Amino acid sequence: MDYQDINAETIDRWVRDGWEWGRPISHEVFEKAKNGEWDVLLTATKPVPHEWFGELRGKKVLGLASGGGQQMPVFAALGADCTVLDYSEAQLETERTVAAREGYSIRVVRADMTKPLPFEDGEFDLVFHPVSNCYAAEVKPIWRECFRVLRPGGRLLSGTDHFVNFIVDEDEERIVNGLPFDPLHDPEKMRELRETDSGVQFSHTLEEQINGQLEAGFTLLALYEDTNGEGRLHELNIPTMLAMLSVK
Repeated sequence: MDYQDINAETIDRWVRDGWEWGRPISHEVFEKAKNGEWDVLLTATKPVPHEWFGELRGKKVLGLASGGGQQMPVFAALGADCTVLDYSEAQLETERTVAAREGYSIRVVRADMTKPLPFEDGEFDLVFHPVSNCYAAEVKPIWRECFRVLRPGGRLLSGTDHFVNFIVDEDEERIVNGLPFDPLHDPEKMRELRETDSGVQFSHTLEEQINGQLEAGFTLLALYEDTNGEGRLHELNIPTMLAMLSVK
């Protein structure tokens, strides 16, 4: 089985078990968004600054690996023309459910973000990509595809996972792994991931995450760090995630 198929099955199971990132927003949160009261997350805890988005009404927004009914309903409530791409059918079904409940339209696409995206050049005004490329063996092709599907002046809002999470043990007390963390080339790492039901995950350097966007053609405008939101690293206020605003 391809590792991305393993990840899709894993996330489907997490969603059925009540995974935090698979629980959709409520009707009350949707109504507040329609009235201008809203926040969304690219990383675990810090809301994305509203100025990163600009005016969303009438804009074409792609939620890349952003299923789960948490961000796209907010963008729809703000008047955006939304498309969501995810490889987890459970995450996409949540998007359909919220759209039906609230009465808006959304294009739902099941596809693998590690492959060429099934969209035209310059199709979108904004790509919203929360932490998920830790489930991809290579991130630079993802950045190149984001650049391709954005119009000139379009924005990429991305959340990424630092390598820090991959060097510590499960209790986040000891450094136990070297880098890169690549289970496709390390059977022991694959076994550990399987035993902890963690899907297939990969570490990526800041060079891959930041310079990868610059190599694709983006200009980096702003960034901030965040913690995991729980666990020992969070308690010690050690950043493990990075959010970035880039423009084509």
